[in-house]
Amino acid sequence: MNFLIEMFSNKIFVCAVSGWLTAQILKTLIHTLFTKKFIAERLVGSGGMPSSHSCTVCALATSAGILYGPSSFEFAISLILALIVMYDAIGVRRETGIQAKILNEMLDVFADMGSDMSPQDKLKEFVGHTPLQVAIGAILGILIAFMVCSVL
Repeated sequence: MNFLIEMFSNKIFVCAVSGWLTAQILKTLIHTLFTKKFIAERLVGSGGMPSSHSCTVCALATSAGILYGPSSFEFAISLILALIVMYDAIGVRRETGIQAKILNEMLDVFADMGSDMSPQDKLKEFVGHTPLQVAIGAILGILIAFMVCSVL
C-alpha cells in the first residue's frame, strides 16, 4: 500500500498519467463527435486527436523541468524520450497506419473476388498521428504539467 501512496504522491508520475488520461478521454469525445458513434476502444487505443503519447511524454518532460530545472538529468532524459516518441508517432507509426489502410482496401478487393478473408483479418489503421495531432497533444501535456504542478 505504501508503494501506491508514494507513487501517486510523485508529481511527475501524476502529471504523466493525467496527461494520458485527459488525452484519451478527449480523443474518445472528439471521435464520437465526428463519427456519431461511441467506440470504447478509443479510450485506450492509439492514433487520433490529440496524441496521448505526445501528451504523456510532454507532461512528463515539462513536470521534470519544472521540478528539477532545465539542467537536470531528469529533464534531459524525459525531453529526449519525448522527442523520440513524437518523432516516431509522426514518422514510422503514421506510415504504418497509411500502409494498413491500403492493405485493408486490398483485402476488400480480394474479398469481392471470392477470397475467404474475414473482417478479423483487417489491420489496425489508427496507429500513428498527423503533425497537428502530435502538436496538440504536446501543448496539452505542457499545460497539464503546469496545472498539476501548481496544484500539488
